[in-house]
Amino acid sequence: MQKSNSNVDSLVSATIGEPQKPLNEMIMRKNSGLEKVRKGVSYRQRPLVEERANIVQSNTSRKAFSWRPPTEILSEVFLYCLPKDEYLCPTPQVAPLLLTTICRRWREVAVGLPSLWCRLQMKAEHDNWKKRALCYNLWLKRSGGCPLSLRLECHTNWSELQSLLQPYVQQISSLKLDFFACDGPFMMEGFHALKELTIHKYGFDPTSAIDHSLSKLPVNLRRLDMTSLLYSRKDLAFFSDSAWAHLTHVEINVNGLDAFPRILHLCPNLSSVVMIGILDPIQTPELVTHVNLQSLRMSGDIFLSSAGALGLFEVLTLPNLRVVEARNIGPWPHEEFKEFLIRSECPLESLIFGNAVHSTDRQRGEYVALIPTLKLSVEPDSNFDMHEFLEDLGSEVDSTDQQQEDYVTLVPSLDFIIEPDSDFDIHQFLL
Repeated sequence: MQKSNSNVDSLVSATIGEPQKPLNEMIMRKNSGLEKVRKGVSYRQRPLVEERANIVQSNTSRKAFSWRPPTEILSEVFLYCLPKDEYLCPTPQVAPLLLTTICRRWREVAVGLPSLWCRLQMKAEHDNWKKRALCYNLWLKRSGGCPLSLRLECHTNWSELQSLLQPYVQQISSLKLDFFACDGPFMMEGFHALKELTIHKYGFDPTSAIDHSLSKLPVNLRRLDMTSLLYSRKDLAFFSDSAWAHLTHVEINVNGLDAFPRILHLCPNLSSVVMIGILDPIQTPELVTHVNLQSLRMSGDIFLSSAGALGLFEVLTLPNLRVVEARNIGPWPHEEFKEFLIRSECPLESLIFGNAVHSTDRQRGEYVALIPTLKLSVEPDSNFDMHEFLEDLGSEVDSTDQQQEDYVTLVPSLDFIIEPDSDFDIHQFLL
């Protein structure tokens, strides 16, 4: 009899070691298991799983278990049964744990297939940690040394999760850290297999814990996503110049364009960057030359960012830049960008103007004149000027005095207060 390593797994492996049942009952049980699997997969996966499950079911019923699908076929079916979610929760009602409940054969194949157990979402909370830890550890053991993609959610401190993960740190290639109410940082310096890291924070502001987590990154880390955070130039001064030296791709939320030159100093090997947030103009000009950056994608907050010249392209020289994508910028800084192209002499291949980037045909024609091979992409609403629209909106909205008078007629004692923008209909505006 196989013994389970956790309470959770024992619940989903009740069929192991049972006495031999009559053949008809075994057939019915396996067919019932196939129905469980059918119901446990997503809509997109269902046709593929249906096809393979029908083959298994028809052969099982017709030949009374004389035909056993090869392990390779079952393994392929099992992989299609996995949810499409980026990270998996250890839930007995869905794969992969569901697959261990159907019969002995299916359990053996599922437990012995490491690629079923390579994605996991883990939580550090005050309650039931021991039970969860047993389940997590069993799951990770079944990954069999394969690269792991993990999401860790912390509501207390990271010590218990870090201790649990210690035997597996050289397997972890992708990591997402969710900071809720954390007492301290999550230290990753020894995670030498880590290639991708995403940091999220929720509610409570654990800035210090996050900053210390990011102060010493693994040497092989290449991609860092911090778009749920907000960094100004002053905030980025916390990190030493060597802290992010190995990064090649960064996604970051900035409070002011002054942060961008600092990012380039922190990341000398950066080849692509996605920058979102409040793209207020440069206030402290600092000339920066970065020879490795090839892709710059930025999207501002049209409601919070200041309109006008950015000042960004006045301080940058990027001789290897190939792709520029801009969204929600407002008026495009044409002269500034043209001088940047001339100064950088970069082999720009693609210039993309998304929504709410205002430019003219003449301006775009000048870019092509400078770089004849340039591919320009302009989305239909790219010339929509949000700042001008909001200014016009204030002068064009009619007040509804009659409606307000009707309310006073109904309730003569009503004290009616009308703010200047009270007639603005946000629902209709969004539509």
